[in-house]
Amino acid sequence: MRYPEQLIRIMREDLTQHGIVETRTAEDVDKLLQDSAHTTVMMVINSVCGCAAGKARPGVVAALQNEVVPGKAATAFAGADLEAVARVRELAPGFPPSSPAVYLFRDGKPVYALPRNGIESRQSFEIAEVLKAAFNEHCGTK
Repeated sequence: MRYPEQLIRIMREDLTQHGIVETRTAEDVDKLLQDSAHTTVMMVINSVCGCAAGKARPGVVAALQNEVVPGKAATAFAGADLEAVARVRELAPGFPPSSPAVYLFRDGKPVYALPRNGIESRQSFEIAEVLKAAFNEHCGTK
């Protein structure tokens, strides 16, 4: 099932208005990761659920205010960008598929994931702190 674009447009903009780029196809994901040698890429699997709206998206945006951030930040929308989401999950087989979720890829390899069960049990400011710690561990400087 694909969500209608008019339903999710504003949810997409919660991230894209902060410079997070969209990936809508498997090719978009592959190109992003191939073009990101020697850097870290954050990939956010966005969702229509309440924990995405009230926790994940605001937590991601707040985390990007950290001094150390990923070299690139991208998103794919579960229920809309089916190919892109499937490709991210395929590239991160050691991490549980979930939405929302945040993955970090370093040199194209998955190094970190914050799945839904780590999001829904936290508030947005806590998610930001968890992500900042992951950025500090896996990313270069801003």
